[in-house]
Amino acid sequence: MSAIEKLEQRLGALEAEVAKLREQNGKPQTDDRPWWEKIYGTFANDPYYEEAMRLGRKYRESTKPKPRKKKKKAR
Repeated sequence: MSAIEKLEQRLGALEAEVAKLREQNGKPQTDDRPWWEKIYGTFANDPYYEEAMRLGRKYRESTKPKPRKKKKKAR
């Protein structure tokens, strides 16, 4: 069996498996919304998400340069 024949056999098996999974799952999904609209609200009222956001904000603020202190003029 040549490499092309093996590849065609494997491709046929994959296509059959995909068809089988689509049948089990019902209709193929045709949701054309952007990814961010699909996940919008997923983390609503999730305390772990809120904590992750708080820690991320704390880290980002810690990496900002500190403002310089003004020197007092000597008289």
